[in-house]
Amino acid sequence: MPTFVEALEDLLFPPHCLGCGQRLTTSRPPLLCPHCVTELAFLHSPLCSCCGLPFASGTDHLCGDCLAGLHVFDLARSLLQYRPPASDLILSLKFTGSLSGLATLRALLAHDGFLAAFGEPDLLLPIPLHRGRLRARGFNQALVIARECLPQWRGKIEPDLLLRHRPAIPQALLSGKKRRGNLGNAFSLAQRSRVVGAKILLVDDVYTTGTTVNECSRVLRKAGAERIEILTVARSLATGGLQ
Repeated sequence: MPTFVEALEDLLFPPHCLGCGQRLTTSRPPLLCPHCVTELAFLHSPLCSCCGLPFASGTDHLCGDCLAGLHVFDLARSLLQYRPPASDLILSLKFTGSLSGLATLRALLAHDGFLAAFGEPDLLLPIPLHRGRLRARGFNQALVIARECLPQWRGKIEPDLLLRHRPAIPQALLSGKKRRGNLGNAFSLAQRSRVVGAKILLVDDVYTTGTTVNECSRVLRKAGAERIEILTVARSLATGGLQ
């Protein structure tokens, strides 16, 4: 039951659905109406046991890219398919700087044991932005998500360990081998010794082609990371893989 203060706040500042704008009866997250909740497409088994690509049927197994050894990381999982209303929450954070959806994202990440798929990390690294894009945007959405949506691992976040040296064309605009070349030598570590033997959790907002997290993983693996896991809020299923 809501507290008196919560009930008063809801009366004075009526909460609205972050998906469609409909008025809600409570400000407790997730701030989504029943209809928008039904529009959330949670990703669950059957999945690729490595990269988390969903399958139409069957059991968990390796996808073609993972069988070919194209992924350097050990595990990648995304909570939701990248489509409304999940994409609306992410885009609002990413391009308008609105923090109103963070509590909702945090509540969704706690959905149905999703975080249980990940081991306890030694280091939590948000995927970095190039300094030019960081200046233009004013913040790194991956870092905001890591801090606000994963409070149990907040003390493990090191935002300045993984660095990005140059901007790149958005991966979704490229195809085939151009994706990997687009990000070649784009990342490095400020202190390689920090990741030797470490269990790393990389965090980002959207898994689009997998190339960005894979290139980051390549740098971490070369430096001696023991295990590398990827957590993203959403995954785009409209693009192909690394091939």
